[in-house]
Amino acid sequence: MDNAIEWFEQLNYMDALLQILGAIAIFIIGRWIARALVGFMRRNLRKREMDAMLIGFLTSIVGAVLTVAVVLAAIGYIGVPITPLIAILGGLALAVGLALQSSLSNFASGIMLVGFRPFTRDNFVEAGGVSGTVMRVGIFNTELKTPDNRYVVVPNGSITSSPITNYSAYDTRRIDLIIGVHYDDDLKLARETISRVLERHDKVLDDPAPTIMLMDLGDSSVDFAVRPWVNAADFWPVRGELLEQLKTELEAAGCSIPFPQRDVHVYDEGKAA
Repeated sequence: MDNAIEWFEQLNYMDALLQILGAIAIFIIGRWIARALVGFMRRNLRKREMDAMLIGFLTSIVGAVLTVAVVLAAIGYIGVPITPLIAILGGLALAVGLALQSSLSNFASGIMLVGFRPFTRDNFVEAGGVSGTVMRVGIFNTELKTPDNRYVVVPNGSITSSPITNYSAYDTRRIDLIIGVHYDDDLKLARETISRVLERHDKVLDDPAPTIMLMDLGDSSVDFAVRPWVNAADFWPVRGELLEQLKTELEAAGCSIPFPQRDVHVYDEGKAA
């Protein structure tokens, strides 16, 4: 009799051990299947030429859902009731959601960014008070790379709650320059010199045509608004080159670029009396 009881207890221990090993196997195999499904989904979305940012966002959500499903399946195999566990997890999710309202706001903002797509990967944007190239849009945050090679993580909620400027949305951009010449200079000569500089630059586009107009009669100078169009990728290099060339050519043509100055008159009150 004692031997039978001992054998039965050993059998229970063996069953428990087998259940634990089975749960571990379910978790490992389930994780492998989940990763395979996510990879399959990613490849198919790429074949359909879907936006890379949208692919990353969707696969992240699907991966998280599949992971939770695998964990619940492993726990259920051990014999833990799943229904009460789901109810407990639901209550915890509600409590955590109330405590982490900002995170839920970031999640909702992430869905908006992916749905409305104000920008995509590799776009240069100004969003959430940060300027940089979009590297990735995650579930809660957006990753940017600044021009000086810094890695910045911006909460999605900060991006959707402020204006977004996408400098890469169009293929071309307009350079706005204000070029001032002296009041004594020949304005026709100055305009011709500016036009010649723009025509000679190989990266200034002919269509749309550059605009040169008299903008203002300032305190110290007569100001021309110079507005050439360039490809978006050439904006900053061309802007710097034009400023240098305009200064050099205007001075060579006999025009001067004035700087702000004031005349100070001193009166001798004693002589005036």
